[in-house]
Amino acid sequence: MEFQSTPADVSVKIFVASSNGNASDGPRLASERRITPSWTVLQTKSKLETMTGIPPSNQRLLMKAPGRENQWIEGDDRIIGDWQLMRGCEFEIHDTRPAAARPNFSDLSEVEKYTLPTSTYESLSDTVLSWKKSQKLGRFDPSARTPEEILSEQVEKDRTEIQRRGIELSKRAIILPSSPPHVRRGTIRFIGPVPTIPSAGPKPTSPDGPAPLWIGIELDEPTGKNDGSIGGQRYFTCPQNTGVFVKPEKVEVGDFPPLGLDDLEDEDMEEI
Repeated sequence: MEFQSTPADVSVKIFVASSNGNASDGPRLASERRITPSWTVLQTKSKLETMTGIPPSNQRLLMKAPGRENQWIEGDDRIIGDWQLMRGCEFEIHDTRPAAARPNFSDLSEVEKYTLPTSTYESLSDTVLSWKKSQKLGRFDPSARTPEEILSEQVEKDRTEIQRRGIELSKRAIILPSSPPHVRRGTIRFIGPVPTIPSAGPKPTSPDGPAPLWIGIELDEPTGKNDGSIGGQRYFTCPQNTGVFVKPEKVEVGDFPPLGLDDLEDEDMEEI
């Protein structure tokens, strides 16, 4: 019996075509695999499944070899060596499954994520929290004011401004800063807290806690932002886009009569 040598394995680069089937858009996977020329095409696809996750029945192989035209490898029972494997060959694998049937490994929304329990985090000694504790920063500062104290200070400041500026319901006022001809004037319709206005500052720990004060003004012209309601809560009533809420320090009370038709015509003439 004559001895027959085993064909030498050939190192082949493996690429998976992009999801639209065009590898020029960039492969989704690039690797390298030693291929034995005596394998059948089906055996080769089975080996490649462990690398790509694509079932053999859904693989279509395109072989690229230096100096030769690209060839589709067809026939699962044929020997892969029939395509004359050589150094520098590449297999481009096309997934024939519909896009909806392919697993999306880039979608992390369904991946279970580990969350460190709060009690465990607080017990660690090499965290930002432990550093803040040791440095007595933030809420660990014994001299730091509580959110209620900060809010109470703000409310007291607002009350002082309201009293100092003579802000009262039904009084006429302008919104600062104002300079002719862009002077927004109107009538004060509301004075009090507006909890539906989002605040970036400290939040009260209870609904009955202190809250900053706002001034609601019905403007003479539709240069406002609401109709006296905000966040689904009504505080006063006025036509749409004539209502506005401002802080007390932005209000100047005075003898600011509503603009009449003659005033509007004069302003238009000044802009000509």
